[in-house]
Amino acid sequence: MTMCAKYKIPIIAAVFFAATIVMQGCHRADQTDKDTGFHITEAFLDSLLIDTVQEASARSQITLTGSIAPDETKMVKIFPLVSGVAEDIKVQLGDVVRKGQTLAILKSAEMAGYTKDFVSADADVRNTKRVFESTREMYQSGLASQKDLEQAQSDYQKAQAESKRAGAVISINKSNDNGYEVKSPLSGYVVEKNLTNNTQVRADNGQNLFTVADLSTVYVLANVYESDIARIQTGDPVKITTLAYPNRAFDGKIDKIDNMLDPDNRSMHARIKIINPGNLLKPGMFANILIKAQSGEDLPFINSNAIVFDNDKNYVIVVDGKAKVHIQQIVVAKTVEDRAYIGEGLKPGDRIVASRQVYLFESLKE
Repeated sequence: MTMCAKYKIPIIAAVFFAATIVMQGCHRADQTDKDTGFHITEAFLDSLLIDTVQEASARSQITLTGSIAPDETKMVKIFPLVSGVAEDIKVQLGDVVRKGQTLAILKSAEMAGYTKDFVSADADVRNTKRVFESTREMYQSGLASQKDLEQAQSDYQKAQAESKRAGAVISINKSNDNGYEVKSPLSGYVVEKNLTNNTQVRADNGQNLFTVADLSTVYVLANVYESDIARIQTGDPVKITTLAYPNRAFDGKIDKIDNMLDPDNRSMHARIKIINPGNLLKPGMFANILIKAQSGEDLPFINSNAIVFDNDKNYVIVVDGKAKVHIQQIVVAKTVEDRAYIGEGLKPGDRIVASRQVYLFESLKE
Protein backbone atom coordinates (compact mmCIF):
# COMPACT_ATOMS: atom_id res chain seq x y z
CA MET A 1 0.00 0.00 0.00
CA THR A 2 1.32 3.37 -0.97
CA MET A 3 1.55 6.38 1.34
CA CYS A 4 -1.24 8.17 -0.62
CA ALA A 5 -3.63 5.23 -0.32
CA LYS A 6 -2.73 4.91 3.35
CA TYR A 7 -4.09 8.44 4.17
CA LYS A 8 -6.92 8.52 1.63
CA ILE A 9 -9.42 6.36 3.58
CA PRO A 10 -9.21 8.35 6.87
CA ILE A 11 -9.61 11.62 4.96
CA ILE A 12 -12.76 10.38 3.18
CA ALA A 13 -14.20 9.13 6.46
CA ALA A 14 -13.54 12.46 8.12
CA VAL A 15 -15.21 14.38 5.29
CA PHE A 16 -18.24 12.08 5.37
CA PHE A 17 -18.53 12.48 9.15
CA ALA A 18 -18.31 16.26 8.89
CA ALA A 19 -20.94 16.36 6.15
CA THR A 20 -23.26 14.22 8.25
CA ILE A 21 -22.91 16.59 11.19
CA VAL A 22 -23.60 19.60 8.96
CA MET A 23 -26.70 17.98 7.45
CA GLN A 24 -28.04 17.04 10.88
CA GLY A 25 -27.40 20.59 12.04
CA CYS A 26 -29.27 21.99 9.04
CA HIS A 27 -32.16 19.57 9.65
CA ARG A 28 -32.33 20.66 13.28
CA ALA A 29 -32.19 24.29 12.18
CA ASP A 30 -35.05 23.75 9.70
CA GLN A 31 -37.06 21.94 12.35
CA THR A 32 -36.39 24.75 14.81
CA ASP A 33 -37.52 27.39 12.30
CA LYS A 34 -40.67 25.39 11.57
CA ASP A 35 -41.54 24.97 15.22
CA THR A 36 -41.24 28.68 15.89
CA GLY A 37 -44.11 29.52 13.38
CA PHE A 38 -47.71 30.39 14.58
CA HIS A 39 -50.03 27.41 14.99
CA ILE A 40 -53.74 27.41 15.88
CA THR A 41 -55.11 24.45 17.78
CA GLU A 42 -58.54 22.95 17.49
CA ALA A 43 -59.21 23.71 21.16
CA PHE A 44 -58.28 27.38 20.66
CA LEU A 45 -60.53 27.62 17.58
CA ASP A 46 -63.42 26.08 19.53
CA SER A 47 -63.06 28.82 22.14
CA LEU A 48 -63.62 31.56 19.53
CA LEU A 49 -66.91 33.01 18.36
CA ILE A 50 -67.63 31.88 14.80
CA ASP A 51 -70.07 33.75 12.58
CA THR A 52 -71.61 32.73 9.25
CA VAL A 53 -71.95 34.96 6.21
CA GLN A 54 -75.67 35.52 5.78
CA GLU A 55 -77.63 34.93 2.61
CA ALA A 56 -77.98 37.84 0.22
CA SER A 57 -80.95 40.00 1.16
CA ALA A 58 -82.64 42.98 -0.40
CA ARG A 59 -83.65 44.31 3.02
CA SER A 60 -81.74 46.45 5.45
CA GLN A 61 -82.52 47.67 8.93
CA ILE A 62 -83.44 51.21 9.89
CA THR A 63 -83.59 52.30 13.52
CA LEU A 64 -86.02 55.10 14.34
CA THR A 65 -87.57 56.63 17.43
CA GLY A 66 -91.18 57.41 18.19
CA SER A 67 -93.94 57.25 20.78
CA ILE A 68 -97.02 55.22 21.67
CA ALA A 69 -100.43 56.72 20.83
CA PRO A 70 -104.01 55.44 21.23
CA ASP A 71 -105.78 53.79 18.31
CA GLU A 72 -107.99 56.59 16.97
CA THR A 73 -110.69 54.11 15.94
CA LYS A 74 -111.01 52.97 19.57
CA MET A 75 -110.85 56.35 21.29
CA VAL A 76 -113.72 58.67 22.27
CA LYS A 77 -113.64 62.30 23.35
CA ILE A 78 -116.49 63.06 25.74
CA PHE A 79 -118.16 66.49 25.59
CA PRO A 80 -120.95 67.82 27.83
CA LEU A 81 -124.41 68.08 26.29
CA VAL A 82 -125.61 70.53 28.94
CA SER A 83 -124.16 73.39 30.94
CA GLY A 84 -123.59 73.12 34.66
CA VAL A 85 -121.11 72.92 37.53
CA ALA A 86 -118.97 69.83 38.17
CA GLU A 87 -119.57 68.50 41.68
CA ASP A 88 -118.45 64.87 41.79
CA ILE A 89 -115.48 63.68 39.68
CA LYS A 90 -115.40 59.89 40.01
CA VAL A 91 -112.28 58.99 37.94
CA GLN A 92 -108.71 60.15 37.56
CA LEU A 93 -106.26 60.12 34.67
CA GLY A 94 -105.19 56.56 33.85
CA ASP A 95 -108.15 54.85 35.55
CA VAL A 96 -109.78 51.82 33.96
CA VAL A 97 -113.48 52.39 33.21
CA ARG A 98 -116.34 50.26 31.91
CA LYS A 99 -118.89 51.11 29.24
CA GLY A 100 -121.72 53.07 30.84
CA GLN A 101 -119.73 53.94 33.98
CA THR A 102 -120.38 57.41 35.44
CA LEU A 103 -117.31 59.62 35.15
CA ALA A 104 -118.66 62.81 36.75
CA ILE A 105 -121.84 64.52 37.99
CA LEU A 106 -122.89 68.04 36.92
CA LYS A 107 -125.45 70.24 38.63
CA SER A 108 -127.37 71.60 35.68
CA ALA A 109 -130.33 73.96 35.40
CA GLU A 110 -130.82 72.73 31.84
CA MET A 111 -131.40 69.20 33.09
CA ALA A 112 -134.05 70.51 35.46
CA GLY A 113 -135.74 72.10 32.44
CA TYR A 114 -135.51 68.86 30.45
CA THR A 115 -137.06 66.94 33.33
CA LYS A 116 -139.87 69.49 33.59
CA ASP A 117 -140.51 69.22 29.83
CA PHE A 118 -140.67 65.44 30.05
CA VAL A 119 -143.10 65.44 32.99
CA SER A 120 -145.24 68.10 31.31
CA ALA A 121 -145.27 66.21 28.01
CA ASP A 122 -146.27 63.00 29.75
CA ALA A 123 -149.15 64.81 31.47
CA ASP A 124 -150.25 66.33 28.14
CA VAL A 125 -150.37 62.86 26.60
CA ARG A 126 -152.70 61.64 29.33
CA ASN A 127 -154.94 64.71 29.11
CA THR A 128 -155.21 64.80 25.32
CA LYS A 129 -155.81 61.06 25.23
CA ARG A 130 -158.71 61.41 27.63
CA VAL A 131 -160.18 64.32 25.60
CA PHE A 132 -159.77 62.38 22.35
CA GLU A 133 -161.51 59.29 23.72
CA SER A 134 -164.34 61.42 25.16
CA THR A 135 -164.77 63.36 21.91
CA ARG A 136 -164.85 60.11 19.92
CA GLU A 137 -167.66 58.75 22.11
CA MET A 138 -169.59 62.02 21.74
CA TYR A 139 -169.08 61.93 17.97
CA GLN A 140 -170.44 58.40 17.83
CA SER A 141 -173.49 59.60 19.83
CA GLY A 142 -173.96 62.61 17.53
CA LEU A 143 -173.01 65.11 20.23
CA ALA A 144 -169.71 66.21 18.63
CA SER A 145 -168.83 67.19 15.09
CA GLN A 146 -166.25 65.66 12.78
CA LYS A 147 -164.16 68.80 13.23
CA ASP A 148 -164.14 68.42 17.01
CA LEU A 149 -163.00 64.79 16.70
CA GLU A 150 -160.20 65.65 14.29
CA GLN A 151 -159.00 68.47 16.56
CA ALA A 152 -158.93 66.19 19.61
CA GLN A 153 -157.05 63.52 17.65
CA SER A 154 -154.52 66.09 16.38
CA ASP A 155 -153.88 67.39 19.91
CA TYR A 156 -153.33 63.85 21.14
CA GLN A 157 -150.84 63.06 18.36
CA LYS A 158 -148.92 66.28 19.02
CA ALA A 159 -148.71 65.44 22.71
CA GLN A 160 -147.36 61.99 21.87
CA ALA A 161 -144.69 63.46 19.60
CA GLU A 162 -143.60 65.96 22.24
CA SER A 163 -143.45 63.22 24.84
CA LYS A 164 -141.17 61.16 22.60
CA ARG A 165 -138.92 64.16 22.03
CA ALA A 166 -138.67 64.93 25.75
CA GLY A 167 -138.04 61.26 26.51
CA ALA A 168 -135.25 61.13 23.92
CA VAL A 169 -133.60 64.20 25.45
CA ILE A 170 -133.77 62.63 28.90
CA SER A 171 -132.39 59.31 27.64
CA ILE A 172 -129.43 61.03 25.95
CA ASN A 173 -128.76 63.31 28.90
CA LYS A 174 -128.60 60.76 31.68
CA SER A 175 -129.48 62.16 35.07
CA ASN A 176 -130.51 61.14 38.55
CA ASP A 177 -131.50 62.96 41.70
CA ASN A 178 -127.92 64.24 42.07
CA GLY A 179 -127.69 65.80 38.61
CA TYR A 180 -126.45 65.21 35.07
CA GLU A 181 -124.29 62.07 34.67
CA VAL A 182 -121.29 62.10 32.35
CA LYS A 183 -120.92 58.45 31.28
CA SER A 184 -118.26 56.53 29.35
CA PRO A 185 -119.47 55.23 25.97
CA LEU A 186 -116.87 52.41 25.92
CA SER A 187 -114.57 50.39 28.15
CA GLY A 188 -110.94 51.44 28.35
CA TYR A 189 -108.56 53.87 30.06
CA VAL A 190 -108.99 57.53 30.86
CA VAL A 191 -106.18 59.02 28.78
CA GLU A 192 -107.27 62.66 29.06
CA LYS A 193 -109.06 64.58 31.82
CA ASN A 194 -109.96 68.27 31.68
CA LEU A 195 -112.39 68.53 34.56
CA THR A 196 -112.09 69.25 38.28
CA ASN A 197 -114.64 69.84 41.02
CA ASN A 198 -116.52 73.17 40.86
CA THR A 199 -115.54 73.69 37.21
CA GLN A 200 -118.21 75.60 35.29
CA VAL A 201 -119.06 73.70 32.13
CA ARG A 202 -120.76 75.04 29.03
CA ALA A 203 -122.28 72.91 26.30
CA ASP A 204 -120.91 75.22 23.60
CA ASN A 205 -117.30 74.93 24.86
CA GLY A 206 -114.97 73.15 22.43
CA GLN A 207 -112.93 71.55 25.25
CA ASN A 208 -113.75 67.89 25.91
CA LEU A 209 -114.15 66.74 29.51
CA PHE A 210 -112.58 63.28 29.16
CA THR A 211 -110.98 61.02 26.57
CA VAL A 212 -111.41 57.26 26.98
CA ALA A 213 -109.36 54.84 24.86
CA ASP A 214 -109.43 51.10 24.37
CA LEU A 215 -105.73 50.13 24.48
CA SER A 216 -106.05 46.54 23.24
CA THR A 217 -104.41 47.89 20.07
CA VAL A 218 -102.24 51.01 19.91
CA TYR A 219 -100.37 53.06 17.34
CA VAL A 220 -96.63 53.70 17.28
CA LEU A 221 -95.81 57.00 15.60
CA ALA A 222 -92.29 56.74 14.18
CA ASN A 223 -90.27 59.84 13.25
CA VAL A 224 -88.92 59.17 9.74
CA TYR A 225 -86.19 61.58 8.67
CA GLU A 226 -85.96 62.85 5.13
CA SER A 227 -82.94 60.67 4.28
CA ASP A 228 -84.90 57.49 5.10
CA ILE A 229 -88.24 58.30 3.46
CA ALA A 230 -87.43 56.54 0.17
CA ARG A 231 -86.35 53.37 2.00
CA ILE A 232 -89.61 52.56 3.80
CA GLN A 233 -93.04 51.67 2.54
CA THR A 234 -96.42 50.50 3.79
CA GLY A 235 -96.29 46.86 4.89
CA ASP A 236 -92.64 46.84 6.04
CA PRO A 237 -92.26 44.59 9.13
CA VAL A 238 -91.33 46.37 12.36
CA LYS A 239 -90.10 45.46 15.84
CA ILE A 240 -90.84 47.79 18.76
CA THR A 241 -88.97 48.03 22.06
CA THR A 242 -89.54 50.45 24.93
CA LEU A 243 -87.65 51.68 27.97
CA ALA A 244 -90.27 50.05 30.19
CA TYR A 245 -89.81 46.61 28.58
CA PRO A 246 -86.27 46.59 27.09
CA ASN A 247 -86.13 42.79 26.76
CA ARG A 248 -89.48 42.42 25.02
CA ALA A 249 -90.17 43.13 21.36
CA PHE A 250 -93.59 43.90 19.89
CA ASP A 251 -94.17 43.02 16.24
CA GLY A 252 -96.13 45.12 13.77
CA LYS A 253 -96.24 46.54 10.25
CA ILE A 254 -96.29 50.05 8.84
CA ASP A 255 -99.91 50.74 7.88
CA LYS A 256 -99.71 54.44 7.01
CA ILE A 257 -97.05 56.98 6.01
CA ASP A 258 -97.79 60.70 6.18
CA ASN A 259 -97.34 62.86 3.11
CA MET A 260 -96.29 65.99 5.00
CA LEU A 261 -92.93 66.79 6.60
CA ASP A 262 -92.59 68.63 9.87
CA PRO A 263 -90.72 71.80 8.80
CA ASP A 264 -88.98 72.10 12.17
CA ASN A 265 -87.17 68.74 12.28
CA ARG A 266 -87.50 67.63 8.63
CA SER A 267 -89.27 64.39 9.55
CA MET A 268 -92.64 62.83 8.98
CA HIS A 269 -94.67 60.19 10.81
CA ALA A 270 -95.03 56.54 9.87
CA ARG A 271 -97.88 54.88 11.74
CA ILE A 272 -97.58 51.32 13.01
CA LYS A 273 -100.59 49.50 14.45
CA ILE A 274 -99.71 46.76 16.94
CA ILE A 275 -101.57 44.46 19.30
CA ASN A 276 -101.05 45.46 22.93
CA PRO A 277 -101.22 42.30 25.09
CA GLY A 278 -102.21 43.06 28.65
CA ASN A 279 -102.36 46.77 27.80
CA LEU A 280 -98.63 46.97 28.59
CA LEU A 281 -97.98 49.88 26.23
CA LYS A 282 -99.29 53.23 27.44
CA PRO A 283 -99.86 56.40 25.39
CA GLY A 284 -96.84 58.69 25.55
CA MET A 285 -94.26 55.95 26.08
CA PHE A 286 -90.97 56.40 24.19
CA ALA A 287 -90.32 53.65 21.62
CA ASN A 288 -87.38 52.37 19.58
CA ILE A 289 -88.45 51.16 16.15
CA LEU A 290 -86.48 48.69 14.02
CA ILE A 291 -87.76 48.57 10.43
CA LYS A 292 -86.74 45.92 7.91
CA ALA A 293 -86.78 48.18 4.88
CA GLN A 294 -85.89 47.85 1.22
CA SER A 295 -82.13 48.42 0.94
CA GLY A 296 -81.75 48.39 -2.83
CA GLU A 297 -78.82 45.95 -2.41
CA ASP A 298 -78.75 42.20 -2.97
CA LEU A 299 -75.49 41.35 -1.18
CA PRO A 300 -74.41 38.90 1.53
CA PHE A 301 -73.67 40.50 4.87
CA ILE A 302 -71.76 39.97 8.11
CA ASN A 303 -71.52 41.74 11.43
CA SER A 304 -69.21 44.70 10.92
CA ASN A 305 -67.45 43.96 14.24
CA ALA A 306 -65.78 40.91 12.65
CA ILE A 307 -63.84 43.05 10.14
CA VAL A 308 -60.14 43.92 10.65
CA PHE A 309 -59.01 47.21 9.08
CA ASP A 310 -55.32 47.36 8.12
CA ASN A 311 -53.49 49.69 5.72
CA ASP A 312 -56.70 51.04 4.19
CA LYS A 313 -58.02 47.54 3.45
CA ASN A 314 -60.60 45.29 5.09
CA TYR A 315 -59.91 41.71 6.14
CA VAL A 316 -61.63 38.83 7.90
CA ILE A 317 -60.32 35.54 9.28
CA VAL A 318 -61.97 32.68 7.38
CA VAL A 319 -62.29 29.24 8.98
CA ASP A 320 -61.25 26.48 6.53
CA GLY A 321 -61.77 23.48 8.75
CA LYS A 322 -60.53 22.02 12.01
CA ALA A 323 -57.65 24.16 13.29
CA LYS A 324 -57.32 25.85 9.89
CA VAL A 325 -57.86 29.55 9.23
CA HIS A 326 -56.58 32.11 6.75
CA ILE A 327 -56.69 35.86 6.17
CA GLN A 328 -59.18 36.96 3.51
CA GLN A 329 -59.30 40.45 2.04
CA ILE A 330 -62.84 41.72 1.41
CA VAL A 331 -64.58 44.67 -0.23
CA VAL A 332 -67.35 46.29 1.83
CA ALA A 333 -70.07 47.68 -0.46
CA LYS A 334 -71.97 49.51 2.30
CA THR A 335 -72.56 49.48 6.03
CA VAL A 336 -76.00 49.86 7.64
CA GLU A 337 -76.08 49.94 11.44
CA ASP A 338 -73.97 46.89 12.48
CA ARG A 339 -74.27 45.11 9.13
CA ALA A 340 -71.54 45.15 6.48
CA TYR A 341 -72.69 44.21 2.98
CA ILE A 342 -69.87 42.38 1.16
CA GLY A 343 -69.15 43.19 -2.48
CA GLU A 344 -66.16 40.83 -2.92
CA GLY A 345 -64.24 38.23 -0.93
CA LEU A 346 -66.99 36.24 0.81
CA LYS A 347 -70.02 34.21 -0.16
CA PRO A 348 -73.08 33.10 1.86
CA GLY A 349 -72.24 30.20 4.16
CA ASP A 350 -68.58 31.09 4.69
CA ARG A 351 -67.52 30.88 8.34
CA ILE A 352 -65.50 33.71 9.85
CA VAL A 353 -63.95 34.39 13.25
CA ALA A 354 -65.93 36.97 15.22
CA SER A 355 -63.79 37.23 18.36
CA ARG A 356 -60.06 37.88 18.90
CA GLN A 357 -59.81 38.35 15.15
CA VAL A 358 -57.27 41.18 15.50
CA TYR A 359 -54.93 38.92 17.50
CA LEU A 360 -55.27 36.17 14.87
CA PHE A 361 -54.73 38.63 12.04
CA GLU A 362 -51.49 39.98 13.54
CA SER A 363 -50.24 36.46 14.29
CA LEU A 364 -51.07 35.04 10.87
CA LYS A 365 -49.64 37.83 8.78
CA GLU A 366 -46.20 37.49 10.49
